[in-house]
Parts: sequence; C-alpha cells; structure tokens
Amino acid sequence: MLKWTIAESWRISCAFAREPGRLRRGHQRAALLRHVVTLALGLGALFVRGRALAHPLDEADWQRLLAADTVWGVAAGLWIISGLGRVFFGGKEPSFYWRNGLFWVKLALFGLVFALELTPMMTFIRVRLARRRSTTLPRFSVEAYRRINSAELVLVVAVVFVAAFMARGAWLF
Repeated sequence: MLKWTIAESWRISCAFAREPGRLRRGHQRAALLRHVVTLALGLGALFVRGRALAHPLDEADWQRLLAADTVWGVAAGLWIISGLGRVFFGGKEPSFYWRNGLFWVKLALFGLVFALELTPMMTFIRVRLARRRSTTLPRFSVEAYRRINSAELVLVVAVVFVAAFMARGAWLF
C-alpha cells in the first residue's frame, strides 16, 4: 500500500510528468488516483454543502455544511498547489500553457469559481467564529448561497472538461 503524503505525491506527480516511463505502473496509477480522489472530494463537498443549504439549518445541518465547506476549501487548495506545480515544475514547458487558449479558459473558470466563493467563504468563517464564541450567527440568504453553490458545481465540472482538452494540446496558438 502506498503512503499518501503531500511530499511523496508531489515527487511522484512531478516525476511522472517529466518522464512517464521512469515510474512504475503502480505509481502512475496512484498519482492519477490522487487527482481523481481530490476531484471527487471537492465535488462531493460542494454537493453536500448544497444539500445542507436546501432546507432550514438545524445543528446537524450546520455541522454537515461547515464540514463540507472545510473539505471544499482543502480540495481547492490542493488544486491550486498542484496546478501551479504542473505549470512550473511539470513535464511540459510553461510556454505550452501560455500558448494554450483552453488554459486561459480554465483559469477564467477557476477565477469565476473563486470570485463566487469569496462571499460564502467569508460568511462561513464568521459563522464558525460566532459558533465558537456562542454569539449570534451572521445573517445571509440561504437561497442565494445555494444558487452560488450550484453555479460552482457546474463550473468545476466545466473546468474538468476544459482541462482534459487542454492537456491534449487543443487550441494551441
């Protein structure tokens, strides 16, 4: 069984990107599996957060919502780190990305997800602080946050499709 640490994942992913033939088949599969698991965690967290926002929030729903929000934040952080690593330390030259139109579409979609997430992120941070201090929770429109969550789900799926075409060299200029 492979031990999953961030350093080991990074080493294997970078080595796989530079020289795929150098790594054992098991390491290649493990690197791919970690990317898929991170994607599943992020999408799953968004889905669970959306379900929690679908009805009035009781204590169990708040716990579910905040746990899902934390997992979503961790997955987003891992995507950012691995994306930067892929561009600057991966198997392709950075110029491959700068010359790929779909790379810019992917960045725009990710930027849109980030922009949409700013308000819920700040609100849920304030909610965590208020719950910790046993003070009044901040007011927010659950319906608006549910719509934001749904939009983020659609955009993350779109990012995955754009990334798949981008990795195959579509829309190079």
